[in-house]
Order: sequence, then structure tokens, then C-alpha cells
Amino acid sequence: MAYRIHHDTVRGRWYVTACWQRITAAVLPLEAALAQGVVAVDMNDDHLAAWQLDIHGNPVGEPRRFFYDLSGSASQRDAQIRHALTRLLHHTRRSGAAAIAVEDLDFTDGKSRERYGRNKPFRRLISRFPTARLKARLVSMAAEQGVTLVAVDPAYTSKWGAQHWQQPLTSKNRKTTRHDAAAVAIGRRALGHPIRRRTAPPRNDQRDRCGHRTAQAGPETRRREGSRPHVPGPRTRCLPPGRGANAGDQRAQHRSGHAAEHASWQQDSLPLSL
Repeated sequence: MAYRIHHDTVRGRWYVTACWQRITAAVLPLEAALAQGVVAVDMNDDHLAAWQLDIHGNPVGEPRRFFYDLSGSASQRDAQIRHALTRLLHHTRRSGAAAIAVEDLDFTDGKSRERYGRNKPFRRLISRFPTARLKARLVSMAAEQGVTLVAVDPAYTSKWGAQHWQQPLTSKNRKTTRHDAAAVAIGRRALGHPIRRRTAPPRNDQRDRCGHRTAQAGPETRRREGSRPHVPGPRTRCLPPGRGANAGDQRAQHRSGHAAEHASWQQDSLPLSL
């Protein structure tokens, strides 16, 4: 940034001319940015729900909420957003993390009735949600603080977060909201971990002993967050999955009065001498 000060002797006035140049923000590799964990943020209409996650995808500490009010004028709304983002960046620096994970939201066509029908309250909520302003402010302010931003796919973060993380993270001293659970889902997706938690296998002698329900795809597996494939075969403790191809074929088993029991049997004659 450069300044030029000029004095007009005829009018008796001083003029200040300022010029500046935008510096390209340094882009860190994803592995280096996530080496100390990440602070995941779920953007909402009235607050930012943030939760710190370690490199293994486990929530650390308590969830944080940074509120703002969007009911005033444009300058007041902008001040509220800047104040909330400043507190978020300070919290990130104090936690030791070097990255913030956010959803890559796009509500450019969200105001149309053709997309959301006659749900006027929801359309009003989407129309006043400052997605572009939040993203622009967060990118510029994070670059000044040396914090890296990681944008993730927003698909199923709220649904899977509430389904798999809201109840396990709720205790007597902490009430986890749906937005806090969504922040955990966003952080796990940014770190490359699956969002859905593995389910416990059934007890022995109840359904099966194999424990195939604890299987979970690795970080390098493609489409690991999709629906789990259906494993063919019976779910009994007698046979493992995929081993009961003829379990439903009753004619292949020897039962009383069945054709397999009364079928003619003939053995070829063996030579007595070679």
C-alpha cells in the first residue's frame, strides 16, 4: 500500500491518494493444513456452530456458537457478520488448529418458487441468508490471520450428523444440537473420515457371529459414503454370509417323503481285475 500526499496552495487543501495491490494468499497443501486438526463450522441463519476435531475425527472440547443478528440494515448486518467471524478466527487460533472446514453452499437460485414451492418461510430464510457475504468475508479475514479454509460437499451433513453424532455427544452437562452434530460431520468429511459411525454387531447366539456390520470403508475407498451394499445370503449363525446358496432349495436336502430320498440310485460296475 502506498500513499501520496498533495497540498493545493491555491485552495489551501491537502489531498491524500492511496493505492494498494491485493496479495495472492498462500495455498498450503491439504495434509499440512489439517495436520493439527480442524475447526468445523456449520453456517446457519442466526449463528455459526463450530466444533474442533483432532486428526482422527474426534470432537475436542465443547461446541462453540457465534451468534449474529441479520434483522438490521445492510451496514449493521455486515458488522454482525464481521464480529462473528472475528470471534471464530480467534477461537481457531487459540485452539491450535490451522484450518477451518465449511460447507460449499450455493443459494443463488434458492429464492425461486419453482425450487421450493409455496414454502414462504423457508424461501424467506434462504433469501436473507448471507452465503456470498459470509464466504467473501471469511476468505479475506482468514487470509489475514493465516488460517486455511477447506470447503466440503454439503450433502447429507445435517442428516447424518444428527443421526450418528447428536445422541452420542449429548450428556447431562452438554446438550448437543443438530447444528453441532452437523459441524462434526463437516469436519470429518474435511479430514477424509466417514461421517457415519460403525454400528455394534449383535450379541453371540442372537443373529450371527461374523460381526460383518462393523466393517467400514477406508479413507481411500471410492463412494464410501454411499449406501452400504446388500450382502447376499442368509443372516443366521449357522452359515456365514454368501455360503447359503442352496439353503432355500428343499429338493436338495434329504427329507422324509421327498423326491431326493426316493430317487433311483445306481452304481457303475467295477472291474475285478486290471
